[in-house]
Amino acid sequence: MNVSAAAHAPEQRGKFLPRGWGDFLLQIAIWFGFLAAYQVARGVADRNAAAAFENGLKVIDLESRANALFEVSLQGLVDSSRVLAVMTSWTYWLSQFTVLGLSLLWVYLRRNEVFPRFRNLVMLANVIGLAGYVLLPTAPPRMFPDFGFVDTLARFASLNHGSGLVQLASNPYAAMPSLHSADALIVGITMAMLVKRRWAKALWLLWAPWVWFSVMATGNHFWLDIAAGVIVAGVAALVLERKTLLRRL
Repeated sequence: MNVSAAAHAPEQRGKFLPRGWGDFLLQIAIWFGFLAAYQVARGVADRNAAAAFENGLKVIDLESRANALFEVSLQGLVDSSRVLAVMTSWTYWLSQFTVLGLSLLWVYLRRNEVFPRFRNLVMLANVIGLAGYVLLPTAPPRMFPDFGFVDTLARFASLNHGSGLVQLASNPYAAMPSLHSADALIVGITMAMLVKRRWAKALWLLWAPWVWFSVMATGNHFWLDIAAGVIVAGVAALVLERKTLLRRL
């Protein structure tokens, strides 16, 4: 290997992997280790069906009293369009892991200096959400057909909550808070701040509202679940940025 090639090797390696293969593999191990532990913990956290249905009914009652039980209307809109049904169903499945994972990868490769904060924010929000599942198991709208809700995923997608690995790893009573909503908000705002093109910023700012619409329209979350997810994301951000905020006060 000549001197010129040797001189350029670190630079080329840095362009692809900012901190080299060792750190990249470490981040993969951290992330997939966290996902595995989280999914197992979520799956066994609380399967108290009676409490979950009772809490779900309380959410329905609260929204009804506020004249804001509009999720059934959203489902009617989606069920009337095959295109919307497919789009919202795949958004539900892809948003929390695929889009989130690819966003983490992009930030790691292209904006590595902010990656630790991004990763830690996502992890902390999900840990807080897991605590919510344990303390407040809540059945999702799709489990209340008597109120007009339907399981859109079961009707329009081959992948549903009864599928093998999904059924094994997930907690069916983990509606409150909506981590789909929390993660989408974190990803949308982070990516909007990092990308340069205006159209890309606009799309990322629309990401969270689209995910919120999708999880309601597929019968997987009430809007109160989404509000709780937004609060979870906010609390996680305040915890991680508390030192910075205190310095500015």
